[in-house]
Amino acid sequence: MILITGAGGQIGTVLAKALRKKHGADQVLTTDIRHNDLAGQFFEILDVTDGVRLLELVKEYNITQIYHLASILSAKGEKHPIPTWEINMGTLLNVLEVASKTGIEKVFYPSSIAIYGSETNLTLGPQFGAQLPTTVYGISKVAGELWCDYYFKHFGVDVRSVRLPGIIGSGTLPGGGTTDYAVEIYHSAVQGKVFECYISEDEKMPMMYMKDAMRAILQLMGAPSKDIKIRQSYNIASMSFSPKEIYASIKKVLPDFELVYKPDFRDRIAKSWPDEIDDSRAREDWGWQPKYDLDAMTKVMLDSLSKQYLIK
Repeated sequence: MILITGAGGQIGTVLAKALRKKHGADQVLTTDIRHNDLAGQFFEILDVTDGVRLLELVKEYNITQIYHLASILSAKGEKHPIPTWEINMGTLLNVLEVASKTGIEKVFYPSSIAIYGSETNLTLGPQFGAQLPTTVYGISKVAGELWCDYYFKHFGVDVRSVRLPGIIGSGTLPGGGTTDYAVEIYHSAVQGKVFECYISEDEKMPMMYMKDAMRAILQLMGAPSKDIKIRQSYNIASMSFSPKEIYASIKKVLPDFELVYKPDFRDRIAKSWPDEIDDSRAREDWGWQPKYDLDAMTKVMLDSLSKQYLIK
């Protein structure tokens, strides 16, 4: 059985559906610090800082895989740096410890483009290179990658990871990340609201449509162990764009949509990340290949959100 931590978040709710579809609804246990409407058949309240409770659930449900999504994201983390570090690091170490002691078959850990910093090549972020992040979230992800590699080498934990770019989907609202403007902008467009963009107009960031992100995670976790050559985290890429470019894509469909720029502290975070990232190793090692570009994503996002707001 599979256990998902942080299953009520933007990625967790979609990943739970994908895993239920692949493995069966009775094979996925979702957990979070509070119940949500998308929890599913099997759900338990779990604060992952409580390693004892995590171990109890792993034993009770005969868990064989853990997808560890619980964390505090970049923008929210800058407001509460010490709790962010304690939560992000403490929960990962609890998962790795439980996995090493119980023989968990696989662990998934999402890293992020937030691991990059100003010393990185800001045109094309490398798979290997300088990692000097400017946020506590990024610092925790760098440390998390190293702990994953450590537990693989020293305890044989089959932990797998990808560095997620900004993830864009219509299923849930964003949860406090710097790239979240690229989700919020579609909501504003569909509702006919003027969008206030906190990222400057030409600041490009790597992005990915949610369905591609789900494909990447499932493909990585389904790959033979021998094909996973990197145990820190794989870069995965799809598209990169600036606010100006996503605005132009939306205006092709909704020509009356308006946007104003009001950059804030999140713009400084964005400027420390590369415009694009090199994902050649993921493509070579386990066959990663995205399907969506910006205009294709814009079409499905606007169609999906239009239906949602019509229902409401």
